[in-house]
Amino acid sequence: MSPHAVGRRRVHRSVAAGVPLAVLAAFALAGTAGATDNPSPEVTRTATLGDIPLGAFSNALLPGTVSDDRGVDLGGIGSDIYPAGRQGEFWTVTDRGPNGQIKVDGTKRRTFPVPGFDPAIVKIRVSGDTVQVLDAIPITTSSGKPVTGLPNQAGRDEAPYSYDARSPFSYNANGLDTEGIVRAEDGSFWLVDEYGPSLIHVSARGKVLTRYVPQGLNLTGTDYPVVEALPAVLLHRKINRGFEGLAQLPGGDLVMALQSPLSLPDGDAGDASRTTRLLRFSPKKRAVTAEYAYRFDPVNVVDPGEDDTSQLKISSVVAVGRDRLLVEERTDKAARLQSVELTRRADILGDVWDTDTTSPSLEQLDDPAAAGVPVLGKRLVVDLGTVEGVPGKVEGIARVNDDTLALINDNDFGMTDGAGAFDAQGRLVDSGIETTVTYVRLPRGI
Repeated sequence: MSPHAVGRRRVHRSVAAGVPLAVLAAFALAGTAGATDNPSPEVTRTATLGDIPLGAFSNALLPGTVSDDRGVDLGGIGSDIYPAGRQGEFWTVTDRGPNGQIKVDGTKRRTFPVPGFDPAIVKIRVSGDTVQVLDAIPITTSSGKPVTGLPNQAGRDEAPYSYDARSPFSYNANGLDTEGIVRAEDGSFWLVDEYGPSLIHVSARGKVLTRYVPQGLNLTGTDYPVVEALPAVLLHRKINRGFEGLAQLPGGDLVMALQSPLSLPDGDAGDASRTTRLLRFSPKKRAVTAEYAYRFDPVNVVDPGEDDTSQLKISSVVAVGRDRLLVEERTDKAARLQSVELTRRADILGDVWDTDTTSPSLEQLDDPAAAGVPVLGKRLVVDLGTVEGVPGKVEGIARVNDDTLALINDNDFGMTDGAGAFDAQGRLVDSGIETTVTYVRLPRGI
């Protein structure tokens, strides 16, 4: 059943709000034709997802999973975007669902206002200025039950609470905080997850076939196979900063991007570091075959309005050649796309930097290249922060053609942090941020 047919009657800002800017940009370019040989990147299309009640969406996929959606609409599908074959159609994936943070007695608690929500793969079509939902696939366990988006392990993941942060929920070993998505030739999907961090192989109908996790994670009690096939050093991932980007190379290998530097040897080192990691995984060998050190630009270069290095993240990686990727460096307000080449000489898998006993750690090095680390070289392709009409918090990027990219933002299901996220009746106070797909044309190509 396609849940997109159900919607709330609610007044929203115009979905074509970004169109005048694009039109102005087009006129500006037309007016200066021949006057410059360096045309700028521009937004050529903006489409918006309409209102789909989250309860209706979820219950159409898995009846009875959501008893009260607290006024939340479908959102969060901007965790990633991947071409679906036909022009204007894409596969997307939700994250773990509506969640926020509220301070109680001075301590932040992670809230799950709709705990029954199950992460889903969502197929969309960009039609004019509208994003249409064509299909949706719930992610389920081996026995067909929802995996949910709840945290896995006490002491490693944040404890889950109700919408008002007063009532605790149970952990769920099956839970996934899904982010990146690609589709394999056989119709199955590969996803990445922030909790483990994990790489997940999912059938064409959403059933988890295998979840690959770091060695030593000891994740027990799942209703699907778990294989400890990833480097143990990933156990030091920062909370809520596991894998977020996923790319599929032409030969079938996968590349996973760790969103932020590892907390090695501790959280302070991770917060101050500008060095994160990419991993290459062979589905044929079912093993990691390479690991790479990736160096962020300074935070005030990525985002001139930010001075906190811990806000740097990789949210998307896109294959654009045999071993070439576009890597998105971002904060919540700005993003830049870098081109990198994955080379054998840059592989650090199994090296001293791939253990948690090396001191100083890779994350602590002020200049990894000077210390002998083969850091990936990179070249700036586009600074999205300078392109008029690009939304904030872009988490998914797909290649449309040789000179156009499709960007999708994460609207966090319209949620904000703090006690004011819900009214006195426990209904969402919507942020007004919509899920949009934005096309950006790069005159010099990708």
